[in-house]
Amino acid sequence: MVAGEVVDTSALISWPVKMLFESLASPKQRNELNNNYPERMDIIDAIDINWTNPNIESIEKIKHISKETGDIAGLSETDIEVLALAMEYNYTLVTDDYRMQNMAEYMKIKWRSVNTVGISNIWKWEVICLGCKTVKIMPESTSNQKNNLGQCVDCGSELKIRKKK
Repeated sequence: MVAGEVVDTSALISWPVKMLFESLASPKQRNELNNNYPERMDIIDAIDINWTNPNIESIEKIKHISKETGDIAGLSETDIEVLALAMEYNYTLVTDDYRMQNMAEYMKIKWRSVNTVGISNIWKWEVICLGCKTVKIMPESTSNQKNNLGQCVDCGSELKIRKKK
């Protein structure tokens, strides 16, 4: 492992254990692994992962910037924490999540992929109504249901995220 890496859950799940030694991760990821991959968590418990909470200021900064880029609608609270750790410690973010890569690139946080090529451009996003086609206000917070942005208050149609033109 390269010194100074924050690993996303995809790395915790699929990377060889020797690649994870001394990496930094959020306790929320530990909970996700315990709930969804208990056998993998047993293996990870045997190595030296630094489970660390980011400070509130780092979390708030990531949320603020993710509203600017429009990535907030596609990020979970865990994603926000992982990004906050990478920013706070000035570590390399290891993730296959394109939204997290987009945020890292936008913020000039070093990143690398786990199993994918990764992004090649920074994108900004907007919320659009599928019915009346009007651009709506970006949500203020993350959602556990990343693809459920609700309905348009004007026409009742579904809201979706699209790349800004």
